[in-house]
Amino acid sequence: MDFDLGQLRALDAAVTRGTLDAAAQALHITPSAVSQRIRALEASLGRVLLVRSKPVAVTESGAAALRLARQIGTLADALSADLAGEEGSRRTVTLGVNADSLATWVLPALARLDDLDFELHREDQEHTAAYLRDGTVMAAITAESTPVQGCTVEALGTMRFVPCASPAFARRWFPDGVTTAALRVAPYVDFDRKDELQARYRALHGACDAAPRNQVPASSEFFLAVRLGLGWGMIPTVQLSGAKGEVQVLDERGISVPLYWQQWNLRSSALDRVREALVDGAARALDPIGG
Repeated sequence: MDFDLGQLRALDAAVTRGTLDAAAQALHITPSAVSQRIRALEASLGRVLLVRSKPVAVTESGAAALRLARQIGTLADALSADLAGEEGSRRTVTLGVNADSLATWVLPALARLDDLDFELHREDQEHTAAYLRDGTVMAAITAESTPVQGCTVEALGTMRFVPCASPAFARRWFPDGVTTAALRVAPYVDFDRKDELQARYRALHGACDAAPRNQVPASSEFFLAVRLGLGWGMIPTVQLSGAKGEVQVLDERGISVPLYWQQWNLRSSALDRVREALVDGAARALDPIGG
């Protein structure tokens, strides 16, 4: 099947900008032309790709077409930059990143690439792969070892999380250490409703019934909430550096979460450089998988 680049760009712009009017401004054409291009693409594929809501939304078929549109757009932009010469050209790389990696080792690794621009989409490591499936990002740090369709996968390392609390909180709620009885009643902190680490740890110790829960959806503030005694929480060991005395590790074993790098199965010099930087950064910050 032959694809029209203009039609694919119209679909991408509409989803990225949220409306046909905004897409028209970005593409320097009329909203009617954007609509005609998207309808022509839908007709050629025999599928409805876009829900004309505000903001617009893609259907399941639209997500597949959007992924193709963004992959082709990436290749076209890379070719244009190569033909124009590297000097003065900047490229944007879209990445899905879990919050704990973003708060610890990812940004220092990306800071080395000062000639690239980044659009980072934060999500729990169990869910970042969804951004790859719908074409939102070119690559993602994810807990999924099975490659998303059209992607390659590479092991980065293991992020170890240990249950922590403030010393005063630990004395009050865990006077005898981590026990099932203590976990059943001790308040805890969750990152958001997708965060399953605290629930997994409680379940491992037989504490499956409800306990007081605080939700703090930001990595640094999550750590602060634990330090201030709002509850206990699973903290990545890489985040404990410099916090001696402020928090107490309740159980050194904790839970290990393997992380993987998944990216579109295409060659892009910008994406290759990002991969190299993050693989190197992960090797410095994470434990080896299986180690």
